[in-house]
This record gives sequence, structure tokens and C-alpha cells, in this order.
Amino acid sequence: MTNKPRLLDQMKEVLRLKHYSIHTEHAYIQWAKQFILFHNKRHPNTMGGPEIKQFLTHLAVQRQVASSTQNQALNAIVFLYKHVLHQDPGDFTGALRAKRPERMPVVLTKGEIHLLLQCLEKTQYRLIIKMLYGTGMRLIECLRLRIQDVDFIQSILTIRAGKGDKDRVTVLPENIQRELKEHLQRVRRQFDQDVQDGFVDVYLPNAISRKYPQAGKQWIWQYVFPAAHPSKDPRSGIVRRHHVYAKTVNRELKKAAQLAGIQKRISAHCLRHSFATHLLESGTTINVVQELLGHKSIETTQIYLHCLNSPGQSVISPLDRL
Repeated sequence: MTNKPRLLDQMKEVLRLKHYSIHTEHAYIQWAKQFILFHNKRHPNTMGGPEIKQFLTHLAVQRQVASSTQNQALNAIVFLYKHVLHQDPGDFTGALRAKRPERMPVVLTKGEIHLLLQCLEKTQYRLIIKMLYGTGMRLIECLRLRIQDVDFIQSILTIRAGKGDKDRVTVLPENIQRELKEHLQRVRRQFDQDVQDGFVDVYLPNAISRKYPQAGKQWIWQYVFPAAHPSKDPRSGIVRRHHVYAKTVNRELKKAAQLAGIQKRISAHCLRHSFATHLLESGTTINVVQELLGHKSIETTQIYLHCLNSPGQSVISPLDRL
């Protein structure tokens, strides 16, 4: 008799076959596990729409999760039924849905950006922060940049497989090109040393690694921001040099914000918000900003117009008129 893989292992295998990211894989597995545990370890084969409805309502009412969190949980459960169990998940339309709050993005002033950069001590992290603010990239897009994606001649960056698995082009600021070139010289020395030590490889998407088996050992495929130490790939088990860890960048950013005395909720995404807002302030059209950010809908980009036209910035309080 053959031992059939456990359900969550089957789900993991299907996620990898469909080339979902490692982050999505971890999240979907955890939501499927929570769904099963919530119903006292019943097998999903014995459940359907009513049980999904009950779980989603629990997330919204008892756990009070954000709408994006509830949507992710729903997507994970639907994936489990459709692609792993090959079943219709049933009707769960009556579930209470978490409300999507209308929030303004956190935007830093140009003065705050300047202070932030001054308080970043480590060269590599300061360069990453400059890249995020100067290009409008998401943090993970920046960390996944490869050598071949940087074009100093045309002053552009090519972002591969961004959100929605789409490629796009954004500007490479002249202000950081010299610093970036010096950084890449250090990365090249590290790469050459890895080659001498017989230890050089980098993660590549499955299609590329199959078509070009030796590509992972070539300079152009290396990360612009490689990690200081090699680590084991959680999927293949291969020890290789990955890119800088995203949580480390956010930790360094928050440290710098505290040193700078910035009393705002800072994250790497604030730099993307600031990039868009400052471009609009300088007269760049919203369509150009939309292209640079990679937004599918112009409505997503229009939120930054509210940052420009905030009533609180133009109205004089009656207290100030006394």
C-alpha cells in the first residue's frame, strides 16, 4: 500500500506546482490549518459552505480581523477545495464580512525623509531606503532585483514579476547611481569569492532554472542586495545566498525613525506612498505615477490626490484667529 500524503502536504505540493510565492504558501497552509482546527479537526471533505460561512463570520466578529486578512483566509479555503480536493466549496455568501476601513496612507515630508536617511547607519540599508523612496518600488520588489534589472545607461529599473505577476519599468534616480555602483562592486567581490570557494548559486523561478540550468551561477542573475550569509532554501533544501530579509529592513527603518524623532507609523511602504505624493506635488501626471507604481486601476493611484488636498492643511483654525 502507498501512503497518501497528508492533506496540508498535498496543498503545499499544489501551491508549488502552480508557482505561488513562498509567503503565499505559508499563509494559505496556516489558514487551511486554522479552518480545520476551528471545526474540531473535521476533514474538509465532510464540510462545505455552511462551515466556511461560520469560520469567516468568526474571523469578522470574534477575532475582528481586517478585511484583507479575512479575504486571504477565504482565498486559501477556496484554493483548498477547488485545487486540492477538487470540490465545489458551496455557498457561503451569508457570512459576515469584515469592513474595509478607509484610511489615508502615511506620507513622510521631504524633511522627514532627509532626517531618516541621516539616521541610517548601515550603508546597505540606507541605499535600500533611498531606492524605495526614489523609485516607488515595494520592499519585496526591491530586494528581488537582479543585476540585469539595473540599467545605468537609460537610468531605469526593470521590476520583474511584481504584484499580479506583472513586469514594469521605473526610474533609477541619478542621485544614487554612484552609490549603487560602489555597492555592486562590493557585491561582485563577494560573488567572485563565492565562485573561488565553489559555493555560488541563487534562487531562480522554476521555468528559468529548467531552461537555463547554469543561470543561477551567472553574475547577471545575482541579487542586487544579497544576504550577508548563505541560508537553506525552505523548499529545495539547497544552501544558497538569498536576498536581504525584508523584516531586517523594516527593523532598521523603525530604528532610524526613532532616532530621527519621527512620530508616525513608519514602514517601508510609507516610502512608496511618499514617492507617489511628492511626484504629484511636483506636477507629474497621475497616469505616469500609475505606470511607475504598477497600479492596475487609476482609482488606486487617486488616493494620493487626497494627500495633496487634505482640508486640514489649508484651513485656518478659528482658534488661530483669536
